[in-house]
Amino acid sequence: MADIKRNVAGYLLQCKAIILEPTKPFIWASGWHSPIYCDNRVTLSYPEIRTLIREAFVKIIGDHFQSPDLIAGVATGAIAQGVLVAEEMDLPFVYVRSSAKGHGRKNMVEGRLSPGQKVVVVEDLVSTGGSSLKAVEALREAGAEVTGMVAIFSYGFQVAVDNFRNAGIELITLTDYHTLIQRAVDSGDIQQEQVTMLQQWREDPSTWNR
Repeated sequence: MADIKRNVAGYLLQCKAIILEPTKPFIWASGWHSPIYCDNRVTLSYPEIRTLIREAFVKIIGDHFQSPDLIAGVATGAIAQGVLVAEEMDLPFVYVRSSAKGHGRKNMVEGRLSPGQKVVVVEDLVSTGGSSLKAVEALREAGAEVTGMVAIFSYGFQVAVDNFRNAGIELITLTDYHTLIQRAVDSGDIQQEQVTMLQQWREDPSTWNR
């Protein structure tokens, strides 16, 4: 797993799905100032990278979440990733909206889901875990048994760790913030002296660089 984490982190940096700018922070929609910006949808444009991610997801699901009946992707970033995994595993697929559709059947879960089915959720990015666990809640309300979640990347915020533990959901990520930072130092994307600053942001992102 350590090799997968390093390889995925390297690819995310290489294709600029993740950009590190310690001296020129981004501003998230939440208002947080951040030295990192992540858009894992970029990986879909690179066949080698999306293949690595798909195969890693399939292996983790097979090793940790035995015999799912269904794969679910979280809209919108993980829909394509989830479809790739479902296709590889020859399983049905559904996706979960961020909120119920405002017309028609007003679905939040799109696709065919039967009560009692075992579901593994695919996510592209986990920050606080709020939107990811909202998808889990929607699937549970539809009668699914959610056995776990896989994601490409997590910042590793303590609030996310607490939220997943409280929800009773096991989260396994292909790579994480700690691995990414070390990989970025090794590749020269950042300097060693910037590591402390990046670690401070992860410890308290809501007040960092105010």
